[in-house]
Amino acid sequence: MEKKRLGVALCGSFCTYEQLFAALPALKEEYELVPIMSDTAAETDTRFGKASDHIRRLMALCGRKVITTVTEAEPLGPKEPLDALLIAPCTGNTLAKLANGITDSSVTMAAKAHLRNGRPLVIAFSTNDGLSASAENIGKLLNRRQYYFVPFGQDDPEKKPRSLQADFSRLGDTVAAALEGTQLQPILR
Repeated sequence: MEKKRLGVALCGSFCTYEQLFAALPALKEEYELVPIMSDTAAETDTRFGKASDHIRRLMALCGRKVITTVTEAEPLGPKEPLDALLIAPCTGNTLAKLANGITDSSVTMAAKAHLRNGRPLVIAFSTNDGLSASAENIGKLLNRRQYYFVPFGQDDPEKKPRSLQADFSRLGDTVAAALEGTQLQPILR
């Protein structure tokens, strides 16, 4: 049986990359993975590692070249459709762009192209302003058909009281539920 195609799109919440990379082998057992990185993710070196190392690691885990441009992401619509798209981590910046129809990066183009096909878009966000500025955008997307959320909660209530982060251990469960047209519950952990 042919595996379903799952796009895995990374934005610039670098502190969550280890959690994502740890989850990818299990996802690869179930799906053909198509890696995508935003400009920020593909070009920024941080205390969490060099961009070039993240790209190499993602390529090794997914077994294919990483999509890093708007032009490369556009065919993920009708020409090279995905069965589902997972944005993990999804930053507050990308949440705002999705909520307001802005397509200016490989990740937002992948989302736009993918949504044309009526298939699920799974969001695993990580944002320091989830309970402030990004809250409105989270609310907008929670109410849209085709959008599914990896369960989330506060990641550090003492030091970052407005920060929210998806539970990356639930990526596989959330994608499987989304492919069935169901939002994994509970959303809040």
